[in-house]
Amino acid sequence: MKVLANDGVSQSGIDALEKAGYQVSTTTVAQEQLINYINENDISVLLVRSATTVRKDLIDACPNLKIIGRGGVGMDNIDVDYAREKGLHVINTPAASSHSVAELVFGHLYGLARFLHNSNRDMPLEGDSNFKGLKKAYAKGTELKGKTLGVLGFGRIGQATAKVALGAGMKVVAFDPFLEEANLELEFFDGQTVNFDIKTISKEDVLKQADFITLHVPAQKDYVIDEAEFNMMKDGAILVNAARGGVVNEVALVNAIESGKISRAALDVFEKEPKPEMQLLMNSALSLTPHTGAATNEAQDRIGTELATQIISILG
Repeated sequence: MKVLANDGVSQSGIDALEKAGYQVSTTTVAQEQLINYINENDISVLLVRSATTVRKDLIDACPNLKIIGRGGVGMDNIDVDYAREKGLHVINTPAASSHSVAELVFGHLYGLARFLHNSNRDMPLEGDSNFKGLKKAYAKGTELKGKTLGVLGFGRIGQATAKVALGAGMKVVAFDPFLEEANLELEFFDGQTVNFDIKTISKEDVLKQADFITLHVPAQKDYVIDEAEFNMMKDGAILVNAARGGVVNEVALVNAIESGKISRAALDVFEKEPKPEMQLLMNSALSLTPHTGAATNEAQDRIGTELATQIISILG
């Protein structure tokens, strides 16, 4: 059988599939040519990430397709229910990238807390001529230890992020409409473990209590964070969105920064990917990454291996 990994897949995934007798192609086929390619090459399994969409037209036009796989968590680029109605298996890898996203969130948090996103821009330009001025400008950093992290969405990624926070000495408060409590086990290098029970609270209480806020929610119809939510937050709060573009109202975010309600924020995802608004790109209060939350070598290895395991389990 043939597998098309249209947005790529790790070598570990390719090796596992080829060992099981599958032919794997990592050719990137343009969206408009995808239906013809799948049919002409008798593709049984289509693997995508976020770049390729799998909608009803493709599902209807490719009768030999048996599995659609998403390397990652969110499947909003796939018509999942329709595909399953048509008898296709739709798989993803919800756990594989959790820790990678959590570490990116904390990369942003530590950077924002100490103005690293600004000083890394300014030092090459002014480090030799305005060293003392820059030192004074960035001398009012804050520590994460002892502060409260608010986690909106307490699934796998939210819990992984909470574990990093607990390890950093932070208090964690969380909201999730589908979860009342979670037991988090922190594993250390020497085999020791420590367990924390986190009971979820209301979204409003999280927003009111948190010094730092991180979102780990799926794409949805309405904004999760809009003007009303910003108004509930502590003055000077710091926000990170490494979930989905469109869960934070970016206009309201800029307004909250300009008013001083939000001191700084980080975005890994944007409403208008792959062309974020210029007012975001040029805003010195924002720490920005180009949707790289799951983009670590380790996560991609786990994703590839997990997809291969599921495919082999389904098709044999």
